[in-house]
Amino acid sequence: MTHQVHAFEPPERFVAGTVGPPGERTFFLQARGGGRLVSVALEKVQVSLLAEKLEELLTEAQRRFGVELPELAPVTGDNEPLDTPVDEEFRVGTLGLAFDVDTATVVIEAIAAGEVEPEVELGDEDDDEDDEDEEPDEDLDRLRVRLTPQATRQFIERARRVVNAGRPPCPLCGQPLDPAGHLCPRHNGYHR
Repeated sequence: MTHQVHAFEPPERFVAGTVGPPGERTFFLQARGGGRLVSVALEKVQVSLLAEKLEELLTEAQRRFGVELPELAPVTGDNEPLDTPVDEEFRVGTLGLAFDVDTATVVIEAIAAGEVEPEVELGDEDDDEDDEDEEPDEDLDRLRVRLTPQATRQFIERARRVVNAGRPPCPLCGQPLDPAGHLCPRHNGYHR
């Protein structure tokens, strides 16, 4: 099966964004460059973890390799909506991060969620030892983006704003509040 690698090294724009009202939002990573526009869907928690892990990666790159990091600037980044049309190329299953020391850039790779097929082995276990060396997701579509530390910081800040722009959490249980309230487990199911 053929797969596509959508590489943007570097992109003109790389952002996290959403489509839909709070409570029904679909999260996307979107890369634009060279006349191409690629949007991939993912979960809110993946966007949140991506921002957190990118921050950790930048800190570690500074500590280990002496990479000069940009100062945290006031919010002046990209606040524009996602570019249209927002056509989902694939749903992200795995996110990978790396720091390229030679170019002092961050590499983000979003890999499509694959359908896991159960492996059934018949016969001796010694027959296919070299199959273990194959990467399980090498035939899946992926989006690869290479960012400077400055662009990475801007992505992190926008991703955090996008995640926090949803429904406010209930002060008692932490679950998101709908405009009409919600059934709070801390109040034994009474409407709040």
